[in-house]
Amino acid sequence: MAEPDAHEGGGCCAPAGRGAALPADARPRVPGDATSPGAPGLPAGEPHAQRVLLPGGTFLMGTDDADGFPADGEGPVREVTVRAFRIDACAVTNGRFAAFADATGHVTEAERFGWSYVFAGFLPAALRRGAARPRGTPWWCGVEGAYWRAPEGPGSTVADRSDHPVVHLSWNDALAYCRWAGARLPTEAEWEYAARGGLEQRRYPWGDELTPGGAHRCNIWQGRFPTKNTAEDGYRGTAPVTAYEPNGFGLYNVAGNVWEWCADRWGTEHGARHRTDPKGPAQGSSRVMRGGSYLCHHSYCNRYRVAARTANTPDSSTGNLGLRCAWDA
Repeated sequence: MAEPDAHEGGGCCAPAGRGAALPADARPRVPGDATSPGAPGLPAGEPHAQRVLLPGGTFLMGTDDADGFPADGEGPVREVTVRAFRIDACAVTNGRFAAFADATGHVTEAERFGWSYVFAGFLPAALRRGAARPRGTPWWCGVEGAYWRAPEGPGSTVADRSDHPVVHLSWNDALAYCRWAGARLPTEAEWEYAARGGLEQRRYPWGDELTPGGAHRCNIWQGRFPTKNTAEDGYRGTAPVTAYEPNGFGLYNVAGNVWEWCADRWGTEHGARHRTDPKGPAQGSSRVMRGGSYLCHHSYCNRYRVAARTANTPDSSTGNLGLRCAWDA
């Protein structure tokens, strides 16, 4: 396995490093498409599959927060309008993704490449020693055999994590799942509008204080990164998708837990003029990720703020990267 490289925008969050892209005939495929009779949508009665209908509207997107990362293109604050849409209340779970994989035979890019990135602290010493690591972010290990069903590599399982978010998904895998479910990935503007939960220019989906009244409201790193996680918020790795209180729109875990792919290509120039349903740059090799993850910590990756953003190449996968679906209203 070739030595990986960290993505320039946020290797601490979810490193890239696949090398050359897969040839076109090796890309993941889905039998049929979202308009075919076989596209099942969400399973009836699935408790983690609620869709929230949002009326849309105009909001202030982005931030000029002093704790932000200007180089990430978090600002300037600009007025954006989004039309009505539906969005998952929760990130897609292992259980929901298993239904997709079992129904379609989908093989993820982590499986095709034969490896994916796992946080070093989850691995036994022998596996850590032999793993390739991205330059500058040695807490990530490229682990052979790591993929969504074996998130920490061979011998690990999601049997007791069916209600946890599926991880080790590339942008291409996320898109394939959406097509099967009759859905799409949210635009970055839709994602931020939904994540804000009706609050204007607050730092987090619930307000400006990280732990209001001493209560943890998201799954992020507690302690000293990357050597000691006290797990004061209840989790060292992923948490169930309904952990913690939802935001004002009824969305769970839009801060922390796992990064979520968006439809947009990455760009840092937004302009200050009013825009309606922006869809990001027309060209670019990376795709936007939003929300932060269980590895985010204020000392290094303070990207669990609602306006924070980063990106990765569409064939990259890690143990803290999943998705949330959207639908036209």
